[in-house]
Amino acid sequence: MAEPLRIAYSPCPNDTFVFHAWAHGLVPGAPALDVTFADIDVTNGMAERGELDVLKVSYAVLPWVLRDYALLPCGGALGHGCGPLVLTREPGADLSGRTVAVPSERSTAYLLFRLWAATEVPGGVGRVEVLPFHEIMPAVRDGRVDAGLVIHEARFTYADYGLHKLADMGEHWERTTGLPIPLGAIVARRSLGEERLRELADAARASVRAAWDDPAASRDYVLAHAQEMDARVADQHIGLYVNEFTEDLGEKGYAAVRGLLTRAAAEGLVPPLAPDALRFP
Repeated sequence: MAEPLRIAYSPCPNDTFVFHAWAHGLVPGAPALDVTFADIDVTNGMAERGELDVLKVSYAVLPWVLRDYALLPCGGALGHGCGPLVLTREPGADLSGRTVAVPSERSTAYLLFRLWAATEVPGGVGRVEVLPFHEIMPAVRDGRVDAGLVIHEARFTYADYGLHKLADMGEHWERTTGLPIPLGAIVARRSLGEERLRELADAARASVRAAWDDPAASRDYVLAHAQEMDARVADQHIGLYVNEFTEDLGEKGYAAVRGLLTRAAAEGLVPPLAPDALRFP
């Protein structure tokens, strides 16, 4: 019997919803998975070090990992109206020279933030502090940092912390590009071979479709890993981040990824991509 593929993804509802069927052996013919749950900053580092077979990572980290990993055309997170938010204690705060907490310096959220801040924060922000996602809003609320860059379900819960939305990175991206917002990608080790990579893409796509066909099947799995998130917020989270681009990136999805990384490379924020770097398999 073949060894299970080692995969890491976040405990966030969109990932557990998407991968539930595959992780539980409910996708016929799909390879077994050995699952590790990890925050996006951790999985980005894993990919940079070449650890594990399949990983959920930030699109922003692709320029550093595509030599060893291939981007799968499904399973990830892109969309409209789902971008990272900058939160502060006071409305309309000035971030010039201030400390901002971010979930990862290689995250797509931080890359979108840097593109936004280049035109919207005169003189630039001050110090950037990397914190685990779940610690960012409490840190802003308690005054340990001046602002926080948050993702995922925080857009539904930040008011519970008494915080204010200063800016929406997704709105800025969509307004200036007309493209969906690329957030999280699924990558798999190139050394697995082209046939195996196609099998993995098929398994991921089948797992997405199975989740849509029977949403109740993944309910317990999603809520068990949702870090005290209530069911209503978990449903909102899934509804926002699991969409047509999760099933297949398609032309618009690939255009969004190329647009983000090309624009960031032009600003000197990431290394330039090779022309065929996003080709699958």
